Amino acid sequence: MAITKRVLLAAAAFMALAAPAAAADMIGNCEVSGQKGSIPIAAPAKAGQLTVAVSLPAPVWWNGDTPEAIKDGMEYCMAAEIAWRAGYDKLEVVNVGWDALIAAQTSGWDLAMSEVSITEERKKVHDFSVSYFNSDMGVLTRADAPVDGTTIKTAKVGVQQGTTGAAFATEKLGVAEPQVYPDQGDMFAALRAGQIDAAITDTSITLAEEVATGGKSMVIGQYKTGEAYGAIYPKGNANNATIDKIMQAMIDDGTIAKLGAKHLASAWGKDPASIPYLEP
Repeated sequence: MAITKRVLLAAAAFMALAAPAAAADMIGNCEVSGQKGSIPIAAPAKAGQLTVAVSLPAPVWWNGDTPEAIKDGMEYCMAAEIAWRAGYDKLEVVNVGWDALIAAQTSGWDLAMSEVSITEERKKVHDFSVSYFNSDMGVLTRADAPVDGTTIKTAKVGVQQGTTGAAFATEKLGVAEPQVYPDQGDMFAALRAGQIDAAITDTSITLAEEVATGGKSMVIGQYKTGEAYGAIYPKGNANNATIDKIMQAMIDDGTIAKLGAKHLASAWGKDPASIPYLEP
C-alpha cells in the first residue's frame, strides 16, 4: 500500500511539472487578477459587457487613437478589471467629447474614466467613484523656449476648455487671455507649433506629453492643487454603488497601485513628486 501511494505521489508531481502553466485571464492586453463575477452588476448599459466612456486622446491612460485600437493603458486596464469582477470578459470603449462628458450630455455607458478631477461643481450633474489618483497642475513648455514661475503669468498660455486647468490659469494665476482648445491634442499641437508658450493641465497629463515628444517639451514645474481623479457614473444609476464597491476593492487589494507602477511610473520615467512646485 505504501509503495502504491509513493508511486501515485510521484506521478502527480511529474504531471504538475509537465503541465503548462495556466494562461492568465486577459481583456485586451490587460491581465485581470480578481475573481470573475465576484461583485456582479445586474443591468449594464449594454447586455453582456461593460461600456466605458473616455475623451481621447489620453496617452498612457488609454493607449491608442481610436476606441478600437486601445488594448491597454492605466484607465483601460482599470476598466478591464472592473468588467471582469462584474462578470464580463467584454469591454467596449466609447469616445466622447470632453465638453459633452463633463456637462452630462452623453449616455449609454456604465462609467467614464478620462483623468477627471472630482469637483463640487461637477458633482451637481455626476456621481463620482472613490478617488483613485492624486494630481496637481503641471506647466508644460517647449524645451527650446522654457518659461518659469514668473514669466508664465505674461506668456501665451494654452488650456483645455472646461478643465480645472483652465479655471486655475485664470482664477489663480491671473492669466488674462489664455488660448482655449477643445481637447488636449489641439492644445499640445499648438505648443509644438510655437503658437503658445506653455500648456497648463494636470501634471500627470503633461508628463505623458513630455515623454510622447521625446524631450522636445518639458514639465518645468507644477502647482499644488490637491486634485483627485474619479470615475464618472451616470447620476442616480442603480449600478453605481456596486461598481464603486469594485473600485474600492481594487484599491484595498493593491490592484490599482500595481497598475500605476506598470503603466504610469514606467511610462513617465519619473515620480510626479519630483517635479518642483511653483508659487501661484
